[in-house]
Amino acid sequence: MKGSDSKSASFEMTWGSSASSGYCSEEDPEAEFEQYFTARTSLGRKPRSEPRAEDKDEPVELEKQELTVAEVQQKVKEYNAQINSNLFMNTNKDGSYTGFIKVQFKLVRPVSVPAPKKGQDAAAKRAGGVKRRTSFYLPKDTSKHLHISSRTSAREVIEALLKKFTVVDNPGKFALFERSERHDQVYLRKISDRERPLHLRLCAGPNEKVLSFVLKENETGEVNWHAFTMPELKNFLRILQREEEERVKQIVQRYALARTRMQEALAGSTPG
Repeated sequence: MKGSDSKSASFEMTWGSSASSGYCSEEDPEAEFEQYFTARTSLGRKPRSEPRAEDKDEPVELEKQELTVAEVQQKVKEYNAQINSNLFMNTNKDGSYTGFIKVQFKLVRPVSVPAPKKGQDAAAKRAGGVKRRTSFYLPKDTSKHLHISSRTSAREVIEALLKKFTVVDNPGKFALFERSERHDQVYLRKISDRERPLHLRLCAGPNEKVLSFVLKENETGEVNWHAFTMPELKNFLRILQREEEERVKQIVQRYALARTRMQEALAGSTPG
């Protein structure tokens, strides 16, 4: 982190894994036309009657731990002594500090990025000068390291991740969660926009089981469909229709096979 006295935080990212897509598309906001090439089922999930362990919410008091300059220096010293990498924290004279946090992506919907520069001219001509973009799914275990300041808020972390990944979706679609493991249970807590992730990291220590960060869709039980554009909504309908048709086809084939086997069994059996 350079220039710690500046209010605006600077960010650095290291890639934990490469991005690949399950769905690929190009979107034209004006024509409201988009094509998805489906490679796997994603939206047709069964509803859960009971929350999973990762859905459990438990209050965490780490953000309330206000530290003096001396306490920050001591905690940073203890933190650095526990890690075996170069992801150290550094203190500044004004009491602020900088360091790394790791954020894991767990997104169930596609993200949108600008269309590749190669072929943009041709795409623009086809779209009548309208900018196009590509949508794809991130791998489940994608993770990123950010170098941030103790003054960096959770909202700034989300915006930095999207900027580094050139994601053009509204940052309001996403939320940062705190994940912890205690007593064989996994807890998730949604971090408020004003909380400081690096402060949470310092108070919790470097152990990922005690605290880790997860980027997920910003949901409170129901999907905020109003946050999506018209082409995205129409795309979801197309995907659901294709998946429904495929599911119906599978069910019809299953029952047809069962009927055939029962008829064969009846034909080969002796009455009585």
